Amino acid sequence: MEPTEFPPLPALTRAEGEFIDCYLAVLDQVGRINPAHGGDTYSALRAAQALASGAAALRDALVLMHERGESRLHSATLARALRVLDGERRAGRVAMPPPANRPPVN
Repeated sequence: MEPTEFPPLPALTRAEGEFIDCYLAVLDQVGRINPAHGGDTYSALRAAQALASGAAALRDALVLMHERGESRLHSATLARALRVLDGERRAGRVAMPPPANRPPVN
């Protein structure tokens, strides 16, 4: 069986790549804290502690972009990068799950 081919990442500046990495790290931590997904308090506490440093790294990535003159976030390109890096699934951990006894609202 051949390994799965993943789509290539779009071309990003180093600062954009750092921004995406930091954003996803923050998203992962918020997903771990989400009380709607259960878990234990110690795991949520550890994720909350990591969230603080992740938010600082995200801020620093945005400062670097701004200082380099990257004044616009190219949403289509960044969204493609997020999709390649499994951002939709990771963002789903932040959302509220649909109620068990009702179908999801469209």
